[in-house]
Amino acid sequence: MTVRVRIAPSPTGNLHIGTARTAVFNWLFARHHGGKFILRVEDTDLERSRPEYTENILEGFRWLGLNWDEGPFFQSQRLDMYKEAVEKLLEQGLAYRCYTTSEELEGLREAQKATNQAPRYDNRHRNLTPEQEAAFKAQGRSCVIRFKIADEREIVWNDLVRGTMTWRGSDLGGDMVIARASETGIGQPLYNFVVVVDDIDMQISHVIRGEDHIANTAKQILLYEALGGKIPEFAHTPLILNMEGRKLSKRDGVTSISDFKKMGFTSEALVNYMTLLGWSPPESTEEIFTLETAAQHFSFERVNKAGAKFDWAKLDWLNSQYLHHMPVEQLTDLIIPFWEDAKFTFEGGRERPWLEQLVTLISQSLTRLTDAVEMSRPFFTQTVEFTSEAREQLQKEGSEVAIQGIIAALENHPHLSEATAQEIIKQVVKEQKLKKGLVMRSLRAALTGDVHGPDLIQSWLLLNQISLDKPRLQQAMSAAN
Repeated sequence: MTVRVRIAPSPTGNLHIGTARTAVFNWLFARHHGGKFILRVEDTDLERSRPEYTENILEGFRWLGLNWDEGPFFQSQRLDMYKEAVEKLLEQGLAYRCYTTSEELEGLREAQKATNQAPRYDNRHRNLTPEQEAAFKAQGRSCVIRFKIADEREIVWNDLVRGTMTWRGSDLGGDMVIARASETGIGQPLYNFVVVVDDIDMQISHVIRGEDHIANTAKQILLYEALGGKIPEFAHTPLILNMEGRKLSKRDGVTSISDFKKMGFTSEALVNYMTLLGWSPPESTEEIFTLETAAQHFSFERVNKAGAKFDWAKLDWLNSQYLHHMPVEQLTDLIIPFWEDAKFTFEGGRERPWLEQLVTLISQSLTRLTDAVEMSRPFFTQTVEFTSEAREQLQKEGSEVAIQGIIAALENHPHLSEATAQEIIKQVVKEQKLKKGLVMRSLRAALTGDVHGPDLIQSWLLLNQISLDKPRLQQAMSAAN
């Protein structure tokens, strides 16, 4: 059997991390078995679907490296096929036209609520006579199409994650609406129906999705049977939870893939982390891996039933590992857009080689790409703002003398090397009889406006290359006074 799986996002919002994680599991399963990963866009909700959401979803999958083999297919372009399938069920007596009004349905719900019954349709129009239908039409009523569900039917499937699953027809809420109301013919077919038609047409072998679809699966199995299609195997993966154990939502911060990208996470780290949300690699496998490596080991035997808690600290750690080991050329490419968003300009000697030196300087301190903005700010501004600690350092006894000595030494060494910079510090320490630590801390405070930061000598060399070191030292003298 050829494995054929699908991811079927709805373009009513940006690509959500839950949908993306489901896509990751589908992709891994397909690649593990040499199968096909199919992209289907479920855009039948015409009122809420937007082209910009579709593009966001497609771009998100591309960014994550989830390349698809077939598609994207758009449900909005397949409506005729769905309506033909509805007509087939009507002809076979497996579906019927229901003329119940919204007011009647509301009355039914209120009556059930008053007697503590679970809400369900009572199938009142399942066996209408031609005369009754004609009377409803004469009243100007529109009709939905409902699929018949036998209360006594037992639906059983072997879930690849959860084992044997059993549902009774009586627990599915009565006969299911498969097409919206329409005064002429068949209205807009609905989700539970069209996904089954698509799965049959696309020969989907495995349906891998979140556990919140379990009730839908019971209904859809009945539709696969009614339409004469082969029932795929199902795997219902755990939901992504926040640290309190509730379903991850916008209240927990960002949830869309594009937001994670803006926050400075790399695609490699994010997709690596999503793989670990609900799946555990073999003990012999490192936690840091590519999609291709994960695909070699992926199986549902190692997918957890319990919800996967989203751990920001773990994601940050993973992201930092990718950044710390990334080639400087690649890392520079990723950081430049964040510098540009911060309105940093690349004039005055800040060409590509200089930028790569700066990235090398800060790379081992990065957790997210966004960190590069504040770490780099002193290298892109003409002057610096001094922190309270830096001002305190510049006002210490000996600090002014140290900076004056360095300014004087620079007159003879306008272009620094690492050896020259070290020699200037030694010279000032010796001639002014100062402690080396005081000279170093004062120099850092003067050059960067802070007493903390990346390697001092390399920072000085970078500022020297763009002729900013001497003006900074002179600014510090003014601040000290």
